[in-house]
Amino acid sequence: MTGALYAVSDLHVSYAENRAVVDGLRPETADDWLIVAGDVGEVFADIERTLRLLRDRFARVVWAPGNHELWTHPNDPVTLRGVARYDALVAMCRELGVLTPEDDYPVWRGAGGPVTVAPLFLLYDYSFRAPGTTTKEESLRAAYDAGVVCTDEMLLHPDPYPDRESWCAARLEQTRLRLEATDPALPTVLASHWPLVRQPTEVLWFPEFAQWCGTDRTADWHVRHRAAVAVYGHLHIPRTTHYDGVRFEEVSLGYPREWRRRGGEPAPMKRILG
Repeated sequence: MTGALYAVSDLHVSYAENRAVVDGLRPETADDWLIVAGDVGEVFADIERTLRLLRDRFARVVWAPGNHELWTHPNDPVTLRGVARYDALVAMCRELGVLTPEDDYPVWRGAGGPVTVAPLFLLYDYSFRAPGTTTKEESLRAAYDAGVVCTDEMLLHPDPYPDRESWCAARLEQTRLRLEATDPALPTVLASHWPLVRQPTEVLWFPEFAQWCGTDRTADWHVRHRAAVAVYGHLHIPRTTHYDGVRFEEVSLGYPREWRRRGGEPAPMKRILG
């Protein structure tokens, strides 16, 4: 293989400006793969249309869901909630030939490989608590008092689980078993919408928002599961950092008002390997 493994996230195609950016996402070679680390959009048809476009262009597309895909949005004719919505997204991806966290993890054998590419769906459990708080209830109260509340509280339903942290716990256990069953001789690329470690949230303008950004229970996964690279989005702060010697890549496009502040034409695809 002569291609490269790229990644992008937070395309938010409900914005016309972002749809124009997505229209410009193209591989450099016929062997290029693309990881899409969540938040393609909120409306089912928009997500399907975008993933179909990307699958038609790239040799392989690997998708992990973000919180926006899981919303039951009032403008979406698809009214499924929680696990049923996620299952429908997985079924749609399979029809398109897009790999999901429920499929066998592919092995990238191009430059920088071989590595196991593992898309992860993990959610969050409010353990990244707001400063000065020690419980979920205190942390949420601090967020509401500050006027910094994720829309997930209104639109991301955990059905049939009683709450999001219960769904998160189930996803963590399922995913841990999957990762432990991978070839121990191969490093991994771990691709999750939410960061595996808390450190990236330390640069958020509103620290109260961190509680919707991950879980303390994955703090050592990049080491335990042999990550060569950890890919994530959600924060809308594209950058490269290193933790415990592992490269972390935040690959968000973000909202138009955000990428315009960075100046120039956005080029959100990040080369991960190759």
